[in-house]
Amino acid sequence: MSAPASGPLAIGALDLAALLCSRVCHDLISPVGAIVNGIEVMEEDKNEETKVFALDLIKKSARQASAKLQFCRLAFGAAGSAGAQIDLGDAEKAARGLFEDGKTDLVWNLPRQLLVKNRVKLLLNMLLIAAGTISRGGTLKVEAVASGEAIAGLIVTATGLNARLSPATTELLAGSPSHAVDAHAIQPLYAGILARDCGWALSAGGDVGTVVLTAR
Repeated sequence: MSAPASGPLAIGALDLAALLCSRVCHDLISPVGAIVNGIEVMEEDKNEETKVFALDLIKKSARQASAKLQFCRLAFGAAGSAGAQIDLGDAEKAARGLFEDGKTDLVWNLPRQLLVKNRVKLLLNMLLIAAGTISRGGTLKVEAVASGEAIAGLIVTATGLNARLSPATTELLAGSPSHAVDAHAIQPLYAGILARDCGWALSAGGDVGTVVLTAR
């Protein structure tokens, strides 16, 4: 792929759309493939114990695929017309469905209210980035930067073993990648684009075992 374009997007609009689609497809391939494999086992293997195992695999993978689709619909999709707002309660439900997997706990310290669509999308993308830093599990905490009763910013903290944000991700959040952007790198780049569209700056920091993403 060609080198990133200069300017605040750091990538062309068509490439951005294509790479986001690739990212979503990549996330769905594993559970959908497991469903197909489970069905094939049930059709070909007559052993009842094996069929029970395959059915459990199908159920688990179907739940994973559904959770990923619901999350991606809010994090990457239109989710309503231009200027629409999204209920933070819906965002919390989608996030719990995706991230609470027995290894990761989600602490959601946000009020249930309507928030501008792109700010909710930004929050969910921040959660994806944070979750990627604690592959062995840990805790994800979501908080608001308050200004009176309004939400003036968002903070996502990931705590877990070896939690660390790579320098490349920091570059992508700022919209200034030093290398060509691929499907793996598109999500943090997109998060930075969302933040700037919201009129916020997205920054990352932390300490040993902790990563903090702040948009304000």
